[in-house]
Amino acid sequence: MESIFTKAIGDTPKIKVLEFLIEGRELDYSISDIAEGAEIGRTTLFRIWDDFIELGLVKPTRIIGNAKLYKLNLENAFVRKIVEMFDTLVIEPLNKKKKVVVRG
Repeated sequence: MESIFTKAIGDTPKIKVLEFLIEGRELDYSISDIAEGAEIGRTTLFRIWDDFIELGLVKPTRIIGNAKLYKLNLENAFVRKIVEMFDTLVIEPLNKKKKVVVRG
């Protein structure tokens, strides 16, 4: 199901990767995990990954075996703005729907 985020700004592989990383912004992921989570092919991810690195959108965190793990770079100004937009479009409306009614 397409999210309001991808409906609002597009459904490209780059947007899908950004959305996946924003949703799990506190975690780090391998390239395979990112491709699977963003629902794109590894080849497609490899084609766009250099842009993410060069722009500082992601940063390497650690190496486990042969896998290098990455996470969203929350220190990057663009990333902070896109996270703010994501939270405004997706998270805030969800929080408003979760109003709890307590009856005595």
